[in-house]
Amino acid sequence: MASFGSTRREEDSVLVQQNLFVRTLTLNRPRQLNALNFEMISRLLELFLAYEKDDNVKLVIVKGKGRAFCAGGDVAAVVRQINEGNWRLGAHFFQKEFTLNYLLATYSKPQVSILNGIVMGGGAGVSIHGRFRVATENSVFAMPETALGLFPDVGASYYLSRLPGFFGEYVGLTGTRLDGAEMLACGLATHFVPSTRLSLLEEALCKVDSSDFAIIQAIIDKYSQNPTLKEKSAYYKMDVIDKCFSRRTVEEILSALEKEATNSADAWLTSTIQALKKASPMSLKISLKSIREGRLQGVGQCLVREYRMVCHVLKGEVSKDFREGCRAILLDKDKNPKWEPSKLELVTNHMVEQYFSKLDDEGWEELELPARSNLPVFAIAKL
Repeated sequence: MASFGSTRREEDSVLVQQNLFVRTLTLNRPRQLNALNFEMISRLLELFLAYEKDDNVKLVIVKGKGRAFCAGGDVAAVVRQINEGNWRLGAHFFQKEFTLNYLLATYSKPQVSILNGIVMGGGAGVSIHGRFRVATENSVFAMPETALGLFPDVGASYYLSRLPGFFGEYVGLTGTRLDGAEMLACGLATHFVPSTRLSLLEEALCKVDSSDFAIIQAIIDKYSQNPTLKEKSAYYKMDVIDKCFSRRTVEEILSALEKEATNSADAWLTSTIQALKKASPMSLKISLKSIREGRLQGVGQCLVREYRMVCHVLKGEVSKDFREGCRAILLDKDKNPKWEPSKLELVTNHMVEQYFSKLDDEGWEELELPARSNLPVFAIAKL
């Protein structure tokens, strides 16, 4: 997949800028919307580990070049490996990515992610776990995995399950897109700063000589605004979302939404129902169970479980939907995946349970997360 040595190309894909006590990391694959490949993940892991030990680094800023922060993990590369009969290389990619997610979730120094553009899938994994997340009017957040035959991973079962009410189930199952104002409202972002003020914010942050979270917070607060939600925002549908997405099964969620739709001609309801009907039935079921389990687990437990799940997805024994979803959406682009099982009612509980079990595969190992010490209070709370 990649050599482990630091290649020239690898260093170019993550640009490093040093200012006194601040390091700014820029994801630099703008033509691929900064999708994370194995090299970038390895490089980020290496840098974050080094900065944590370095007393001269007090704050890390992460941003993306171009119109995306990061549109996700480079799943096309993973699917190529599966198609070549090598799902374990894909598993290695996720193992590295989930280790990075865990490091960021428990990081002892402040991380400020500037989410000025697209933040999806793996891009959420390298930002939402950090302490400060700055959205702008250009932010677009989504976890679109169920449409690809995958599930919201990168620790999403931890942070989606902690959104208000059942908003996390809604966002995770439908893959709906949220703007910056909605990200702030539901807590995915900690701040909203208009893009025209970002350079001033960065300038102020680069002068920081402290790892004190309160000091960083005060600086970002100075440039922040409270944006108004659009009139048609899904956030205003919270009562319907809670009523429908709190149901026990995906079938019950869908029928609750359809019942609501018979009483009102609401475009939002129609598009929500459509999104669920287009997604992989298997993905919907494992995603719902994953988010529900995530509510009761620490971030490490979520990642260990999601790693089991993703290995089952890659191995494709229960369902090959991930391969098919990537074919239909990313490779052939016919947008017409043939899911198997094709209907929700054909997905049995036994099938779903298999995704949550250890793999019975020679040489397969559980995700081993690094031991963490001297953590700040907010990080300890996530364990």
